Amino acid sequence: MTTTRKKKTAIRTEFGDWQTPLDLARRVCLVASTRISPSMVVEPNCGQGAFLRAATAAFPQASRFLGLDINADYVRAASSIENQSLTVLHQDFFTFDWKRCLSESSGPILVIGNPPWVTNAELMRMGSRNVPEKSNIHDLNGIDAVTGKSNFDISEWMLIREVESLRGKDALLAMLCKTAIARKVIAHAWKNDLPFADAEIREIDAQRYFDVAVDACLLLVRLQPEADSPDSPCRVFDSLDSEVPSYVLGLRHGRLASRVDVVDKYSSLIGEKRPLFHWRSGIKHDCSKVMELTREPDGSFVNGFEERIDLEPDIVFPMLKSSDLANGKIESIRRYMLVPQRAIGDDTKFIALEHSKTWRYLTTHATRLDKRKSTIYRGKPRFSIFGIGEYSFAPWKVAVSGLYKSLKFRVVGPHEGRPVVLDDTCYFLAFQSEEEASLVKKLLDSPVCGEILGAFVFWDSKRPITKEILALVNLREIASFLGQEEAFRKTFSRLLSSEQTTFF
Repeated sequence: MTTTRKKKTAIRTEFGDWQTPLDLARRVCLVASTRISPSMVVEPNCGQGAFLRAATAAFPQASRFLGLDINADYVRAASSIENQSLTVLHQDFFTFDWKRCLSESSGPILVIGNPPWVTNAELMRMGSRNVPEKSNIHDLNGIDAVTGKSNFDISEWMLIREVESLRGKDALLAMLCKTAIARKVIAHAWKNDLPFADAEIREIDAQRYFDVAVDACLLLVRLQPEADSPDSPCRVFDSLDSEVPSYVLGLRHGRLASRVDVVDKYSSLIGEKRPLFHWRSGIKHDCSKVMELTREPDGSFVNGFEERIDLEPDIVFPMLKSSDLANGKIESIRRYMLVPQRAIGDDTKFIALEHSKTWRYLTTHATRLDKRKSTIYRGKPRFSIFGIGEYSFAPWKVAVSGLYKSLKFRVVGPHEGRPVVLDDTCYFLAFQSEEEASLVKKLLDSPVCGEILGAFVFWDSKRPITKEILALVNLREIASFLGQEEAFRKTFSRLLSSEQTTFF
């Protein structure tokens, strides 16, 4: 790749720069024109001005058109649009006073455009300053706030701020974005009592318009001064032109649901105050070439650098990944994981005393392990891992992939007398016996359980299945619903008769 192309690619990544084709901008304006007759049109990230150009033609009654962009070249390009009511400013979205700007209009406002398609983590890796002030927009606690859950799309932050700035106004937000981001914005509005009159998500063909394989949409949020209900619907359509929604989004049990009818029907089977079981994620180490191994016939191991190494077997465990669970390849173990701790925060110095070969191996690759970027490793013992506990070493597990587009639960038992561990793309319940695991798998595989989980899972998400969604299923009530109450009581009698809330 030439230096010029590399520079352009870096700029495109940093600013999430996917310029909107004029024909798509015109179609979006046509959709918007049936919902509002604006006196002011604003494009917050105007780029070269496709939406401004389309809007000046679609809304001739508007008295003001305003565009902003951080790229000076784009500002010059957008300023070339011939319209006396048009102003294009060289401004940073994150520092611009949006509330003051929008308060200057006494008439209906249309905020339209295509915000950057890039995450804050990607920008931080590049050392970019084009990021908002640090903000825990999802109100995450503890470890969730410093792991992948704290990562968010810049467009999500922007869209939430725009909805907040338009509160109480006669306005329409019409923005192209990833479909998953649109859902998060609607969920934020519902959870934070940001009322809107109506909302729609209309799917677009991102491959056709932007040459990217991602689920994208036009998000429409209609706000009105008298809108005071936090329960206004959000209809989802298959295209810009569809007249009948494919489904209606709702907020149930604190989460978005695509089938509110299913959730309401089985409400008694969803959620529990004191869960008997706790879904766990697999082990997180962020250094697969060092920590994940294959085993040779002579008992030696090979790492991701194709180095043959000799390790003490005590802290090396058979491992399964998401692909193994999704494809049903759980009988023939192909991978192993080096597990230097039994619980989060355990001191690792014992390895040097009791497992000298393993300690030598870890110190050989210490530079890679010490440079792991996640803040979860800061201040922890050297070579630390996460997602580790007594549950990780349970002899039996019921596991599912968090990444693949299917709900396939697998019973995972010991391999060669050793518990099988899972990587951090998997979720599982831990059990003492095969009997316990088999009964729970039977419940999870039931049609009613599939319906409930299907109502909360969105398959276009990066990680469609999460432990929070899995935890919504009340297995005890599911057993009763299926006529398995006696089998459940007998199998888990020790758990049900004690103060203990989970085996692990």
